[in-house]
Amino acid sequence: MSLFRSVATVGGFTMVSRILGFTRDILVAFVLGAGPVSDAFFVAFRIPNMFRRLVAEGAFSAAFVPLFSRKLEDGDTQDALEFASHALGFLTGFLLIFSIAFMVFMPLIMQYLAPGFEIGGDRFDLAVTYTRITFPYLIAMAVVALLGGMLNAIYRFAAMSAAPILLNIILSGLLVMQILFPVYEAGLVLAWGVSAAGVAQVIYLVIACKKENIFPPLRKPRFTPQIKRLFQLMLPGLLGAGVLQINILVGTIIASLLATGSISALYYADRIYQLPLGVIGIAVGTALLPMLSRQLRAGDNGPALDTMNRAVELSMLFTLPATAALMVIAEPIVIVLFQHGAFDSDAARITSEALIAFSSGLPAYVLTKVYAPGFFAREDTVTPVVIGVIAMIINVTLSLLLLENLAHIGIALATSVAAWMNALTLLIMLRRKGQYKADRRLWLRVSATLLSSGWMAACLYFIQPFLSPLLQGPLLLQIVGLAVLVLGGGLVFAIAAFLFGAAQLSDIKSMLSRQKST
Repeated sequence: MSLFRSVATVGGFTMVSRILGFTRDILVAFVLGAGPVSDAFFVAFRIPNMFRRLVAEGAFSAAFVPLFSRKLEDGDTQDALEFASHALGFLTGFLLIFSIAFMVFMPLIMQYLAPGFEIGGDRFDLAVTYTRITFPYLIAMAVVALLGGMLNAIYRFAAMSAAPILLNIILSGLLVMQILFPVYEAGLVLAWGVSAAGVAQVIYLVIACKKENIFPPLRKPRFTPQIKRLFQLMLPGLLGAGVLQINILVGTIIASLLATGSISALYYADRIYQLPLGVIGIAVGTALLPMLSRQLRAGDNGPALDTMNRAVELSMLFTLPATAALMVIAEPIVIVLFQHGAFDSDAARITSEALIAFSSGLPAYVLTKVYAPGFFAREDTVTPVVIGVIAMIINVTLSLLLLENLAHIGIALATSVAAWMNALTLLIMLRRKGQYKADRRLWLRVSATLLSSGWMAACLYFIQPFLSPLLQGPLLLQIVGLAVLVLGGGLVFAIAAFLFGAAQLSDIKSMLSRQKST
């Protein structure tokens, strides 16, 4: 299967999920706005979600997929399923104990996770209640991560990529019901919806695995040499694969010290730039890891290097223009998406400020997703963890230094700087180990993409004032104005990309022909 088709599969479903996620967030903004209830819910949603990406999807997937792929490459499917069964038992057992402990001691833990929430205050009490309800979501996502990792290892990316859609559908449905029939407290309804969505995703992945005949047998877990190796790779990967999530959590903790609504502003801004990050970065990283693992296992170092270069080229082709657009038209995007109901103009302003700061690090976030598999595919999770720790120290230090003068903007900016440090250091280490070298085509294409993105940004900057009557009018006119900016910017970039050589029609035809043939 070609890299393009794999990325297109993951990215396509992720795009649908992100769009539905925007619908969900628009409904959340309408119902909750940016106040104490929304701050409490976003903390409750982010904590288990962060642990999910850090443990279940991050460190676990980075360690599990190469080991599982190796067994499949050796032709021993039954041994691979046995390994998956033992891994599932240990992972869910550990997270069950972990989750129970967190739920019991949540009032104490919340004092450190959100130190700015006054003990006994509304935000504190609501956050404790909501987090206790949402925490079982972590256990469900552990099962989803393992089953999805098995499917990814055999290049069946669709089911795992589509699973998050269920979360957005369930939460959006509950929010619509809350608008029509406001019987229960909205934050409480959303918290229960998160846990219900976790169960729904597990059921969906179980069905998908059974359809592919790779469902792991349910057996008592044994601490085999393979499981020992899995944990050896996982432990350092807990930080190395989840630097972005830890940085976001650090931002949440520090933001709790600021004015009410700061956490919500950072959340909404994070959701917007997560669209290109999810569609491009996560899609490329997800497709890249099993491919690199199998190529390196087979001794195909040349094809593995070419796969890495094409992954960087493809990701930058979409990430750089997305970065430029988000930074230039941040305010219209936030206004059109969120400034409705309880979400006022002040909330829109601080959210757009955070979005600009977050977007400055978008290329770095995506590059990290591309470079990290270069280590994980070689079963090296130690190097990324060292780099990750340094990045986190930079993030925390900068957040605190910038807090007084830049408030929530400083938190977002510090996250971006840490992301750049992380990505560049990963690149340097890959080059020093002789495991990566950018080819001439990559340099030319990325330079052309950067030039095309700059041209598009300039056009968006100059055309935006002419569209201000639309962007300041009723919702329908706002949507039209934003559509003109987005579609017009996309058209300008596409033309410039072909003129400057960032992309060629022959490449697109080749990608489409490979997609049809596979």
